[in-house]
Amino acid sequence: MGLGHGHGGAAVKHRALKLVRRLRHVNGSARIADIPMGSSFRLAVIGGDGIGPEVTRAALRVLDAAERRFGFSTVREELGWSSARYVESTSRITPEDIDGLRAFDVILFGAIGDPRAARGVVERDVILGMRRRLDLYVNLRPVVAYDDRLVPLKGKRAADIDLVVVRENTEDVYGQTGWVTGRGKDEVAGVPMRFTRPGIERVVRYAFELARTRPERHLTLVDKANAIPVQELWRRIFDEIGEEFGDVTRDAMYVDAACMWLVLRPEQFDTIVTTNLFGDIITDLGAAICGGLGVAASGNINPGNVSMFEPVHGSAPKYAGKGVASPVGSIGAVALMLEYLGQSDASRAIEDAVRDGLRGGRIKGVEAGSQKTDEVANIIAMAVAG
Repeated sequence: MGLGHGHGGAAVKHRALKLVRRLRHVNGSARIADIPMGSSFRLAVIGGDGIGPEVTRAALRVLDAAERRFGFSTVREELGWSSARYVESTSRITPEDIDGLRAFDVILFGAIGDPRAARGVVERDVILGMRRRLDLYVNLRPVVAYDDRLVPLKGKRAADIDLVVVRENTEDVYGQTGWVTGRGKDEVAGVPMRFTRPGIERVVRYAFELARTRPERHLTLVDKANAIPVQELWRRIFDEIGEEFGDVTRDAMYVDAACMWLVLRPEQFDTIVTTNLFGDIITDLGAAICGGLGVAASGNINPGNVSMFEPVHGSAPKYAGKGVASPVGSIGAVALMLEYLGQSDASRAIEDAVRDGLRGGRIKGVEAGSQKTDEVANIIAMAVAG
């Protein structure tokens, strides 16, 4: 989500919000144009499990305030997709269920996961089902700090952390079933690390287009091509497409080095493009250097088509029902969603409200237990209402 910080915070916030505008079109594909006030959008709401429904309700309260102030509306349909439903009825989400989401403009998602359910079953049905069935091939995760007090890195300030990660979202080993053969000492597990040229090309091209709009115009490919030879395909395509973007500086970095430099010198990064698996890992590290998973939001995008927005955190069942989970990530997902829908003023108002609430101390933190969920939602909603 686009965030402002210390020196030049408003400008940084504006640049970060512009990221989502880039999600609406890639290389001439269909786009959702800026949409005037008075418009209505079809919104699917999937609260899910654990703290998911609580933070989603809080985010919708902020969305209500934005709708009243900025004169647009949403027609919402809540879908009871959850691990809890699976535990109680063994009912699973089918590809046909996922196809039904094409009737909506956007999806607001909470979290999935219940310790009573078999590990990963519902997560694969719902999260990976949406990403692959709806071809949400861009996972965009801004890594931008709100306030100095949230940054845990010695000698670093919020102004040092302003980057965005473009993660390929549909290929790689991530979420693949794989296989296990043999027994005892002969037991072997395997899974294919599969990449396609079209899959790499579209996300790399998207990342170059995005980097061109960023302040530093600098794109870094993160891979492990030295130890995983098949990732050389990423290097070749990155260099091929990079020749078309002479105004964008490019370099490549191995994933272990990238993790180290994200901690030691985050200010050297501007835009990162990476694989599905590595993107999942380094974006959680990115959230940590901004204050934790409770602050982070992401967009799962098929440019010009139905797309899904979510907080980065999981279902955190130990906090479920206690009303103490931070809704900041979910509220940030709403801001990303509104920018995607062309409601830029409403999106900026939400961003400003979150940033100002944290900087001013009314929002005490972004970790679970720092403040009541509803209290944070009310602070932000009142600020958005104006």
